[in-house]
Amino acid sequence: MKDFNYWKKLHESEKLEEFSSNSEGLLWLKTKSIVRKELISEFVEKNSISLKETALAKQFIELFGILCKDISHSHKLLDSYIEKKNKAQVAELNTDQLVSELYKLKNFDWGGDYQNSLDKYLVSRYVKVHKSYDTLLSKFESEIHVAVQGYVLNSWYNHWSSILIEHIFKSHKAVLPTVGQIKSVDFFINNVPFDLKVTYLPAEYIKFKRKEKGLPVELTYLKSKAKEANITFDKTAKPANIQYEIVEKMKDRNDEFCNSVLATLKKEKTDILKEVQINPKILAKWLYENQGEMRFGSENRLFLVLVDTDDFGNSWKLKRNLDLLKPTIMKYLDNFKNKKTEDLKVSFGYKGKPQTFTALTDIIFVVK
Repeated sequence: MKDFNYWKKLHESEKLEEFSSNSEGLLWLKTKSIVRKELISEFVEKNSISLKETALAKQFIELFGILCKDISHSHKLLDSYIEKKNKAQVAELNTDQLVSELYKLKNFDWGGDYQNSLDKYLVSRYVKVHKSYDTLLSKFESEIHVAVQGYVLNSWYNHWSSILIEHIFKSHKAVLPTVGQIKSVDFFINNVPFDLKVTYLPAEYIKFKRKEKGLPVELTYLKSKAKEANITFDKTAKPANIQYEIVEKMKDRNDEFCNSVLATLKKEKTDILKEVQINPKILAKWLYENQGEMRFGSENRLFLVLVDTDDFGNSWKLKRNLDLLKPTIMKYLDNFKNKKTEDLKVSFGYKGKPQTFTALTDIIFVVK
């Protein structure tokens, strides 16, 4: 039997694989999920457990020690308590109202070329660049306002659509959520802990696969075809804007040549999608190996990959599309019991880190 600190260190290092196969480790995670002042007090009172410690961190250690005396029974106690709390939380969410709010966002535009940090973007783009106070002031209406508004609106949309999606998972009988937030764990599916990641088929992955297949860079291909079609575009614009302009002009032209160019690009992307649908582990491994350095994690991850095959750039809209999300997620969860742990295992490396990481992972594709 391992002690409290063994599981604590394992969790802090985001190595969750052992938790998935060890009843004591799972008990540690479930206990951690109720280590909030109001939750732990309610749990011990309901189950006639007496704690001597008053500090939350020490109560966690003490409660885990008590629960370890009968692990099987303790799992039942925690599962029952968590399920009741979850039902109450799910009931509080007005899903229809939330979906209606999410549909109010018409454009998904971050308003800047920053990655994960708006403050770093503002400092590097404005604070450290402009010596003139008046020049800086003039940027608020034209640029800074747009960047901040885009960041806030997109972050709002991502947050509440994630809540919506998590509630779909939490409504399934195979899912036991974490009542309080736990680092690297959103819920358990048949006692396998997972961190849910909602994403799209990454543009960088498509770029990587195009290169692997000997296909030209998409923008290079579009520029050459635009030249053939005598379509002019602003060559000084940002790459994303150039691509948008060419594609829109080709759609408007709507002739055989332009439609053929767009159909070719669509087929190439769809073929890449079909490959990873057949073998999701290829994409899962790539997602682990190409995650941002600041957000690096080796925990078990369940990726929900959303793809609008008509327009890959509109995949963000699927985050609020319950008609597609719910049946796809429910079908996956219904069949999860048939999956073998070995089939979910993936090993990966990461730049700058010498070790090989191992995690349990899978992908649910929601495709329109």
